[in-house]
Amino acid sequence: MNSELRPNLVALNTIVYREVRRFTRIWPQTLLPPAITMVLYFVIFGNLIGRQIGDMGGFTYMEYIVPGLIMMSVITNSYGNVVSSFFGSKFQRSIEELMVSPVSPHTILIGFTLGGVLRGLMVGLIVTLLSMFFTHLQVHHLGITILVVVLTATIFSLLGFINAVFARNFDDISIIPTFVLTPLTYLGGVFYSISLLSPFWQTVSLANPVLHMVNAFRFGILGVSDIRISVAITFMLVATVVLYIGCARLLVSGRGMRT
Repeated sequence: MNSELRPNLVALNTIVYREVRRFTRIWPQTLLPPAITMVLYFVIFGNLIGRQIGDMGGFTYMEYIVPGLIMMSVITNSYGNVVSSFFGSKFQRSIEELMVSPVSPHTILIGFTLGGVLRGLMVGLIVTLLSMFFTHLQVHHLGITILVVVLTATIFSLLGFINAVFARNFDDISIIPTFVLTPLTYLGGVFYSISLLSPFWQTVSLANPVLHMVNAFRFGILGVSDIRISVAITFMLVATVVLYIGCARLLVSGRGMRT
């Protein structure tokens, strides 16, 4: 094996193992709360409010919102895992040891990103299993479903990395999720179809990237969408590449590596 490749593989395995151990060891804080939150959404929005709303897009309201709620859990947990983990490494100065070690910055970035993706997918799977107690899901297109959820988890893991790089204290890692991520998610078609909006607000909604992710995932599950799937997937592929290059450059430059 190449003398440069082996230490990077060892480092990658170590980082990913540490990240997975990190959120599975404290599962009552990382895996249980989002599951409970989603169950409340199912009960309140799906059962209680959904009965008054009726069908949406040819499906019951519960069936319609489940893909969006799964995607919401993936987004928040993949983002939150990386931003908290990488900033914690900065705060403890352990990231400096990685930076001076003979490990590629790409290995470090991929390791933290994979940790976020795995947590997002794990929580998404838990929410999916819980949704089976409330409704019946039949996957319309498995390939699109898997592609969209992996790309979404990757994008928000990389965004969490950027947030962690520029954060100077623990308060900074909550600003983006509170004032940017949450509004975009709630206005991203999780609970409604944009066809209910006026033409002007439908056009404005198309600028919300979360809308494209939620609808692409909903198409994979239910076969219905408010946007063109090819546009959504192209956007996610381009966003993943651009964000990865940006994160790698930040890591190479060492910018923001000190709190």
